[in-house]
Amino acid sequence: MYFSRRFCLLGLSALSLSACIGGGAPMSAPARSAPMRAQANPAFDSWKQQFKGRATSAGIPSSIVETALNSAGFLPDVIARDRRQTEFTRTLEDYLGIAVSPERLAGGRAALSRHASTLRAIEARYDVEAEVITAIWGLESRYGTERGDIPVISALATLAFDGRRGAFFESQLIAALRILQRGDTSTANLRGSWAGAMGHTQFIPTTYQEYAVDFTGNGRRDIWSEDPSDALASAANYLSRMGWRRGRPWGVEVRLPDGFDMGSTGRGSTRSVSAWTDAGVRDMDGRPVTDHGAASIIIPDGPRGPAFMTFSNFTTLTRYNNSEFYVIGIGHLSDRLRGGGPIRGNFQPDRFGLRVGDRQELQRRLTQAGFDTQGADGVIGPNSESAIRAWQQARGQTVTGQPSRAMLEQLRAGG
Repeated sequence: MYFSRRFCLLGLSALSLSACIGGGAPMSAPARSAPMRAQANPAFDSWKQQFKGRATSAGIPSSIVETALNSAGFLPDVIARDRRQTEFTRTLEDYLGIAVSPERLAGGRAALSRHASTLRAIEARYDVEAEVITAIWGLESRYGTERGDIPVISALATLAFDGRRGAFFESQLIAALRILQRGDTSTANLRGSWAGAMGHTQFIPTTYQEYAVDFTGNGRRDIWSEDPSDALASAANYLSRMGWRRGRPWGVEVRLPDGFDMGSTGRGSTRSVSAWTDAGVRDMDGRPVTDHGAASIIIPDGPRGPAFMTFSNFTTLTRYNNSEFYVIGIGHLSDRLRGGGPIRGNFQPDRFGLRVGDRQELQRRLTQAGFDTQGADGVIGPNSESAIRAWQQARGQTVTGQPSRAMLEQLRAGG
């Protein structure tokens, strides 16, 4: 979980792109973040000495503060990642193609089976469905295989020292020290993302302080270990406290009638299900939607893309991550894990006029032509852009690194 992520794909995520929505990393073993090397920084060392006084004044024992801060190093790569956060432009089809990929779906089914008794016990205690918790686990850390391996104290101290969001990260650092004070884990095991999100479900320290639980009963709220029980129960506790209602959907894919007032869509426009029914809204089989309480209609892929009638559980999921794409990803993945089918509406092409299948084909054909894209997931990232530039340069074309339908047609023709 990360503060104010509007789009989980994207550098606002607690982990990297691959950890947040997947990136081809294997699911059989925990993925490690690229090692970050601490650098000498006298100003950072001076800041640490000043912070130690503030931490002890906040009630953290000096022994905890000294041990944790003395080993904390300045991580310039953390600042670099914070600086280059951007809002990538991805379509809903892109997002769901990765968030609910066949690999992630298979991994979720395996996780549900492997941890069935724990997940059902969590569901019984917190009234949050096992499939929903599993979906969060899948998007946040790829079922625990990508939890992050960066020293949290060093990362938070670096970001607090940097000052761009100094007050926020200092509050997270104080909360992280309280985790050590309570004995939930050690400094060496307190690892996570570059921004301080931790464990299977990527809690930031203040969220951990408020909502983490000791589900195993061993006296520690351990969201970092190989056993995911505490982390999954903590996510369920969080959703429960935020108002999750078991047995109710997050949303339902719907068909909008011709002439539907698109101005009435959006999370801020709430009506009764009967009012939406009177306006001609139906489920994808042409039937009135079951009444699950006040509802909104959202069209995240534009007026011609899939439409969803959303309910209170959608709003609850936004408390975990406010991105509509993320919430739909969680909701749709949980539906698929429950046996539901794929989204049936027509996704819209990207700004290059390409659908995800087109981009996958383009990547395959580029690789076959000798310009390796390092995979064919349909996401035009740095590897694909590099391959496109090389292909364009080899043909004397303007080098942009951007795909196009004309390029795809040339590749189909053997060019």
